[in-house]
Amino acid sequence: MSALINNKAVNSVGNNIRTLRHQRGWSQEDVATRLGISIPAFSKIETGITDVNLSRLEQIATIFEISVVQLVGLGLTESEKQYSSMNAANKKLSERETEIAELQRKVIELYEELRNKRPIAV
Repeated sequence: MSALINNKAVNSVGNNIRTLRHQRGWSQEDVATRLGISIPAFSKIETGITDVNLSRLEQIATIFEISVVQLVGLGLTESEKQYSSMNAANKKLSERETEIAELQRKVIELYEELRNKRPIAV
C-alpha cells in the first residue's frame, strides 16, 4: 500500500475512533484506560500518528461493541453509520433511564423511612 493511501486509512480509522468516543461521551483517558495504554499513546492512534495493528483494532472494536469492519468503516453505507450512531444513543439513553429509576427508588425508600419515624417526646 502506498504511503499516501496508508496515511489516509490510518487517519480515517482515527477519525472513526474519535467519533465513537465522542458519541459515548468518553474522554481519551477513559478509552486509554480501557485499552491499558497511556493517554498520549491513545492520542497518537486517534490522530493517525501511530499505525494500528489488527490486534489493537480488535481491542478497540470490542470496547465500542462493534466489529473491526465497522470500526474501519469499510462497506458501511451512510444509513448504516447513522443506525450505528442511533444504537449508541439508544444504549446511552437506556443506561440513563436505569440510573433515574434507581435514584427514584432510593428517594421513595428515604421518604418511607422518614415518614415512618416518629418524633421523640421530650
